Amino acid sequence: MMDIRVKICGLKTPQDIVAAADAGAAYIGFNFFAKSPRSVTVEEATALAVEAPVGLCKVALVVNPDDAMLDEITSAVPLDMIQLHGQETPERVAEVKARYGLPVMKVLGVSTAEDIQRIEAYEAVADQILVDAKAPKGAVLPGGNGVTFDWGLLARKKYWRTPWMLAGGLTPENVAEAIRVTGARQVDVASGAESAPGVKDPARIRAFCEAAGAPRR
Repeated sequence: MMDIRVKICGLKTPQDIVAAADAGAAYIGFNFFAKSPRSVTVEEATALAVEAPVGLCKVALVVNPDDAMLDEITSAVPLDMIQLHGQETPERVAEVKARYGLPVMKVLGVSTAEDIQRIEAYEAVADQILVDAKAPKGAVLPGGNGVTFDWGLLARKKYWRTPWMLAGGLTPENVAEAIRVTGARQVDVASGAESAPGVKDPARIRAFCEAAGAPRR
């Protein structure tokens, strides 16, 4: 059985880093969206990133960032990937990738089959696609809302040309079923590994990685 790659997003403390690494996560995410309970400053993210074990992919989650914001983040934080979580166009994805020389993951919200079709426009420019649940109407956060979508929409979409990751309301209790239905080889969790908004729970991080099938460290 192939190992599943897990991303733990919205880490805020050194203990979060240790918990994610020990549980077998492949990616960790730093959230730079100020309205999120998981947000960190550039200074905080820098301190966390330098403590991350070698081999753990460090991802910056940003929402409709301008170049000034990305310049500040990338000049200070040792990153491995940029995650664009707003309404960025394929052209903007290509600009960010060219300007910063880092792989770019584009997040696309899904609630209907029409939303799935939008992914094709990003395949040629994004290094990875993160398929997330579309934020509920009126939601402050573009992601991390703890809502799922119909995984059956992805049942026949296992073989996009671009590597992709599944997100949206995943928890230790449902991630195995989500993987079974969608065929995802990568999964992302934020609120599903928390004891309160923005507070990661080491036991839930480990339970999530175990349920997903992440390689044990």
